[in-house]
Amino acid sequence: LTGFADEAGADLATQIEATKRLNWRWIETRNIGEKSLATLTEAEFAEVEAQLAASGIGFNCYGSRIANWQRAPRSEEDFLASKKELLDAIPRMRKLGIKLVRGMSFKLTGDEKFDSPELEKIIFRKVGELVKICADAGIVYGHENCMNYGGQSPVHTLRLIENINSPNFRLIFDTGNPVFTYWRLGAEPYQLQDAWEFYKQVREFICYVHIKDGVGAIGPDGKVSQVFTFAGEGNGRVREIVSDLKKSGYDGGFSIEPHMATVFHDTDNSADDEVKKARKLETYVEYGKRFQELLVECGYRL
Repeated sequence: LTGFADEAGADLATQIEATKRLNWRWIETRNIGEKSLATLTEAEFAEVEAQLAASGIGFNCYGSRIANWQRAPRSEEDFLASKKELLDAIPRMRKLGIKLVRGMSFKLTGDEKFDSPELEKIIFRKVGELVKICADAGIVYGHENCMNYGGQSPVHTLRLIENINSPNFRLIFDTGNPVFTYWRLGAEPYQLQDAWEFYKQVREFICYVHIKDGVGAIGPDGKVSQVFTFAGEGNGRVREIVSDLKKSGYDGGFSIEPHMATVFHDTDNSADDEVKKARKLETYVEYGKRFQELLVECGYRL
């Protein structure tokens, strides 16, 4: 059990506090202040090492920006930035014992379709090169289904797996992302994805699961509205997926990524910075506790 604890607080001390309040040992590290594992200075990284050692908390995964939804497949600059981030992170991952990096497969740009064979060739080559760097370092590249090539449908994900063809390329399945993502197969107009249908087609390749949930709707302008909920309260099919993982003998990680607005109390002054900070932490912890209850309902023993 782990999570993107930067959603509890920007500073590492708060992230550690949230993790301890859940009686967990791990953080999926994404942001530390305004930086990441790859962009910290040497002095800042030494301080992170010291805080982790003193607390008994560790980082189990690096939730990177590599080839993510901000980076274009045809941009050599974006590819080199992804490559640099990975190469900068690997020595620090080794020091901290991190064996998994969250990566993606580049964003959709303009009016271009992902399914152009020429564009797919570029994507497979670039992601394949990133995976080769991971393989040489003994690290798994965990691909998240998000607003990227592989996240367009399970068919796209399976094409990635087939073409990259590496034991160091596995899937991080996010239960919430399909709720807000078009199912880009067949003719338009596209409908939103079904998390259960996506999951069923790729489950044999899943090594890690992000827990997110919510409700999405397509507006008249074609844009998708997003409302995030506690796990099991939206359309992410979280209970079905977690129950099926239990039955199938899944022994990988569950990482919470709430994305929820801070839940305030009735008597709060929501403009008070200290109140906002406290409620942000409490919302994350509450999310984790509720997910643990869901795990028990699905047959897991904690």
